[in-house]
Amino acid sequence: MSEIVGGAGVGAGAGAGASREAAMDAAERTLAQVKRLAPGAEAEINVQLGVSALTRFANSRIHQNMDGRVSRVALRLAIDGRVASASLDGPLADDALATLVAGVAESARVLPLDPDWPGLTPPSPVLKVDHWDEATAAATPADRAARVAAFVVAAGGLEAAGFCETEATHHAFLNSAGQALTSRTTSAVLDGVARTGTSDGSGRCASISLETLDGAAAGRTAAFKARTTATAVDIEPGDYAVILEPSAVADVLSFLAVYAFNGKAVEEGTSFLRPGTHQFDDHLTLWEDTEDPILPGVPFDAEGTPRQPIELIHRGVAGGPLHSRRTAGRVGEGTVSTGHAASSPWFTGALPSAMVLAPGGRSERELIARVPRGLLVTDFFYTRVLDPRTLVVTGLTRNGVWLIENGLVTQAVRNLRFTQSYAEALGPGRVQGISVDRHVVPDTWGGFAYLPRLHLASWHFTGGARG
Repeated sequence: MSEIVGGAGVGAGAGAGASREAAMDAAERTLAQVKRLAPGAEAEINVQLGVSALTRFANSRIHQNMDGRVSRVALRLAIDGRVASASLDGPLADDALATLVAGVAESARVLPLDPDWPGLTPPSPVLKVDHWDEATAAATPADRAARVAAFVVAAGGLEAAGFCETEATHHAFLNSAGQALTSRTTSAVLDGVARTGTSDGSGRCASISLETLDGAAAGRTAAFKARTTATAVDIEPGDYAVILEPSAVADVLSFLAVYAFNGKAVEEGTSFLRPGTHQFDDHLTLWEDTEDPILPGVPFDAEGTPRQPIELIHRGVAGGPLHSRRTAGRVGEGTVSTGHAASSPWFTGALPSAMVLAPGGRSERELIARVPRGLLVTDFFYTRVLDPRTLVVTGLTRNGVWLIENGLVTQAVRNLRFTQSYAEALGPGRVQGISVDRHVVPDTWGGFAYLPRLHLASWHFTGGARG
């Protein structure tokens, strides 16, 4: 135990001087530089201050602690219909902010006109949410090491590896139209694997609060999966009923978010989504809601638009889509931003930040008991879209697959490749059951989701992972 807890130590806390007031001060100083260096420009400023701290472990020992200070200003300027953006990471002194503003203004003046520039978000109130845990914001390496230690001990002698991460960030948004917002959020994630000589098993948990992460439960889960898959066998490819664990469900929904519910994909005609039509199974109800108290997040998007709760699927009927100001403007009159403009510089469009899938009424054991022949799948990875219009995706399984026969788990199976339309897998009549228990799962673009297990009628596996 002492070797686990005794990793190299670094500082703790949510970052010196980090607060919503400090974040807004940086935004106001940036706007002052815009007025000085680019008078008349439309300005949009996002500030994040705080800490992102990570404890990594391998070979059942902590080998790295990192305490990364979050200090970031993202600026977008529109000058006479020409739009440019850039960001600054590091100390936010006035001279550094002036350099940022001057560079963005220079770029904007020489870029071509942006015909789709939607203008700035007007002043508007946001939901009063505060997804914050003070102990997580002040978490030390020893606090994270305690969760790692519990994971390693529960792995029962198997080699363990993974990470425990805590984040605490203060956010401010300010634009030259008068929209001024602040918020804050914390998050904690423990993600690890246990290994035998021939197999891996995963265990993970996530929350707003580090205190609620059960490292021992995650370690026991990982070890159980690793031990029970140590003698995995090959099976013939083909169509199998599947029970997907929450991490695999998260992969499915992440593709729906990008290629279906994203207003940009709908507007461009690459999404299969037809809002108001019965495209999904009746068992499915999915919504996006930053107010949900179990999920980390802030109540406004990268454009300073309040995030609106929105139903994406209601008992099989497609809802949505999600919009930024730009995608809403392209659709036309009557369509407004839902508050989901992506903050990533490489992604344009709208993304969810807090997806919630309604639970069913069955335990995992009861889901399994209803499968005559199928597979229990822990994770998907290396998933890539082949056809966004039908949402055909290819990828691999990982960290545990088991054969189910006559309602019983009978044999571990080696990893498989698949090629499957995610839209078809969730279509009418395809969802056979949903678990009553749900778990918080990080998504691939910085948000979180609250998801159950899904029993799906069919999944198309094309071969083994080795060829």
